[in-house]
Amino acid sequence: MYEHQSTVRVRYAEADPMNVVYYGNYAQYFEVARVESLRALGISYKTIEEMGILLPVVELNIKYLRPARYDDLLTIKSQIKTLPTDHRIQFDQEIYNEEGKLLTIGIVKLYFMDPKLGNRVNMPEFLHEKLSPYFS
Repeated sequence: MYEHQSTVRVRYAEADPMNVVYYGNYAQYFEVARVESLRALGISYKTIEEMGILLPVVELNIKYLRPARYDDLLTIKSQIKTLPTDHRIQFDQEIYNEEGKLLTIGIVKLYFMDPKLGNRVNMPEFLHEKLSPYFS
């Protein structure tokens, strides 16, 4: 299993008048953490796109347990629990506050896609090589 942690501080514009994070912002927090988890492997989304592969989100499930609030420092744990063997990759993600309380759970599924043809493609070999050691 591959796991990475990222942090994000809740900005003023992301909260409502009660200082609670607007529910739609959690998808962005998950995205920031996914991008950083790949960067920690030595892979950037930009590099993947330059190689002619896109990673569109095809499914997003979020369970809200507790609210995040303005100025909270959030820790987002991103896990890839299963080594991808085809065109799909799934990130299981959790958001914690500074007290370590679990606030939000997310499951994000993405496809590897060829943007020119609009077809799904298998996970690139270089990404498989980076992830494989975490699944032996």
